[in-house]
Amino acid sequence: MSNSNRFHGTKQAVFLDRDGTINVEKEYLYRVEEFEFTPGAVEAIRRFNQAGYLVIVVTNQSGVARGYYAEADVKQLHLHIDALLASQGGRVDAWYYCPHHEQGKPPYNRECDCRKPMPGMLLQAAADHAIDLTRSWMVGDKTADIEAGQVAGCRPVLVMTGYGAKTADEVSTEIPRCPDLLAAAQLITAV
Repeated sequence: MSNSNRFHGTKQAVFLDRDGTINVEKEYLYRVEEFEFTPGAVEAIRRFNQAGYLVIVVTNQSGVARGYYAEADVKQLHLHIDALLASQGGRVDAWYYCPHHEQGKPPYNRECDCRKPMPGMLLQAAADHAIDLTRSWMVGDKTADIEAGQVAGCRPVLVMTGYGAKTADEVSTEIPRCPDLLAAAQLITAV
């Protein structure tokens, strides 16, 4: 099933998973003081910016549903990342997160179309920002990232940071694999 023709935008985007792709994987990260970029992530984001791609982060945050932290904590961390990037000449154009999980606490304990591997966050971003999904990319370290990108109509790239090395055997060998986000940026901006 493909939703690639659902929105007729003109802009190109790179959709990025957050945990394990932009930042070092730390289970249920929400504390600003625990945030740490993966090596080369800032330069990668700058490359996407300079190449004219919108940089859109799409992240599952089931820690909200599980009661580990609040949506305000997610937003505060994203503001912190924005400030760090800005100080180094990079930017994320938009943040999307899914706070849901079926085994979570009310009101977040439900099925949704935004939790990856569902494509809801990508489709919403495409509608919000006039993005052509067929000319866009999804970069992540998990099967759910790759599947969300494919269903939305994007070209997927698997990074080996975070859970990427464990995920590599679970995805088609046709999916490009990159050691990290910077290598993915080099691949994408060369196309």
